[in-house]
Amino acid sequence: MPIDKILIATQGLVAFGLIPSDATEWNGDTIGGIGSAMALSSFSAGPSGTYTGQLVVQPDRGYNVGGTIDYQGRQLFIDFTLTPYSGTTPLSFAAAQQTLQLSYSDTLSYFDRGSAATTGLDSVGVRAAQSGYPTSQLADPPMPIPSSSFNHLSLDLEGLALAPDGTFWVSDEYGPYIYHFDEFGDLIQTIQPPQAIVPLNSAGQLSFTAASDPVTGRSGNQGFEGLTLSSDGNTLYALLQSAAIQDGGNKKSTARYTRLVAYDISRASTTRPTLVGEWVVPLPLDSAGKTLGASELRYVKNGVFLVLARDGNGHGGDVTLSAYKRADLISTVGATDIHGTSFDSPSHPIASGGVLSSSIVPTTYVSFVNFLDSTQLARFGLHNGDPSDQTLIDAKWESLALAPSDNDFMSTNGVFDGEPFNAGLDNDNQFLVFRVTLPGAQVAI
Repeated sequence: MPIDKILIATQGLVAFGLIPSDATEWNGDTIGGIGSAMALSSFSAGPSGTYTGQLVVQPDRGYNVGGTIDYQGRQLFIDFTLTPYSGTTPLSFAAAQQTLQLSYSDTLSYFDRGSAATTGLDSVGVRAAQSGYPTSQLADPPMPIPSSSFNHLSLDLEGLALAPDGTFWVSDEYGPYIYHFDEFGDLIQTIQPPQAIVPLNSAGQLSFTAASDPVTGRSGNQGFEGLTLSSDGNTLYALLQSAAIQDGGNKKSTARYTRLVAYDISRASTTRPTLVGEWVVPLPLDSAGKTLGASELRYVKNGVFLVLARDGNGHGGDVTLSAYKRADLISTVGATDIHGTSFDSPSHPIASGGVLSSSIVPTTYVSFVNFLDSTQLARFGLHNGDPSDQTLIDAKWESLALAPSDNDFMSTNGVFDGEPFNAGLDNDNQFLVFRVTLPGAQVAI
């Protein structure tokens, strides 16, 4: 359905909450940047206009004070009580936090084949494909690992989608792959995207490392940031953060045209998921003409999605004043479906040098919810700009559900595996709740 045929509106910011930068899990590890992905697992109305529920949140690959670390992939369960505030009188920063009260509940860890822990270490190595790939629906493709001597699946986690049967799907930066895990966190299945997206070196071989750009495929640290399921649970959608290298992704000024892919997972237990759709998404640009990467994707209704796009400024960024953090809308209606065409080969760019092929009609992109509305922020004791303190809006917002957030494990009092770390800044995990109108939406933000 075209976006202009949907009744859309935002009634503004209605709640704010945070989890302190030095909050810990049950094992003593710092909770860190919980918002690389987020999903709403329960939500119900309570007394006097309150709501309660649980968020499932997913950190990325651990803190990066001195490079990547052996951080096991995981998801955290966060219980919340939401008390929407629609008044115009500004709340104090402390009072604003009462509108969304959050508490850590539990952790689920992710496991590779053979019950081995996954890791966040840079994927310098490649594990050979399992016997039977790709004919067998469960056999793994070549997998990213730190090295042959440390043969553990490397994950820089981003997207998260909860399936109706209790299993879940995650997407990452290294592959960029999509992984299917069971309810206990054990790997079931792996989806490798088209060759135009996987990172290849000059010899045409896989090169998963995030330390440098490949020759073709996703650029370093620009993998599948967004992942979402259709309302019937049969189609899985993934969005690349910015353009692939051959499509202009080697420069922010030419990285605008990224890819949205769709997989049929209705028979994933018996048939390998198949690519059934692929579209070009024109990302927004900042005032200097640089691409604002996509950080999350959320299914609204058939053909319509929410996309979180942002700059990297704010609390925890190099510049405190932010210019663009929004939940925007895209529609694939009328856009060219390029799956199964020559554009799935790295030798046929969709946008050579950042110029979109004339044969492709991109998706429609419409700005929607502005996280930086100064009037709305002030109602909850927040602001956009100096000074750099708790009340400054965070630089990184990387998930959409009830609330988006990420702080990249920025804490001066951090702990991992019993050892302290100091990231040089205390950056709390912030949550914003907006009331919006999106008829037929699968999930609200």
